[in-house]
Amino acid sequence: MAEKSCNSDEELFATWVREHGRAVRGFLLAMVRRPDVADELSQEVFCRAWQARQRYREQGNARAYLLRIADRLVCDHGRRRKPYVHLNDDGWQIHEPVDPARGPSSAAIVAEHVELLSAALDRLSPSQRRVLLLRYYGQLTFAEIATETGIPLNTTLSHCRRGLEALRALLVEESP
Repeated sequence: MAEKSCNSDEELFATWVREHGRAVRGFLLAMVRRPDVADELSQEVFCRAWQARQRYREQGNARAYLLRIADRLVCDHGRRRKPYVHLNDDGWQIHEPVDPARGPSSAAIVAEHVELLSAALDRLSPSQRRVLLLRYYGQLTFAEIATETGIPLNTTLSHCRRGLEALRALLVEESP
């Protein structure tokens, strides 16, 4: 019987990673703006989810559960942020090799768009940025976001609407 439980735990965990891993990492990357830190925090999200698997009760949205863990880790990370060692170009090549399938011009265009979006997100209020990231990276409903953040539903909707309007204006203003 214990072996069956172990297998179902492993299957549940594998499903979480497969179906929600990219969304969790995307949310974390958008929040911390460092691929290495996002990877570290992603791993921690799934470690904590694994450790709490016995207490987890399926209520229909595992992504919300994992993003709640991710959101709390980002808050903790912000409180205990330490200086980081910065890598030179050679160090980055080792850790983040260039994708050979993508040419230099398309990589430059993507990098430029990512930089513009990142800069625009940085100019939003923290509440607007958090709601937008939970909505679009986490694909959470507004009710789930309101519950997760402890913000009333109407305020959550307002943060999203105002954040999107500001983001649109900033991207139009900044586009080449």
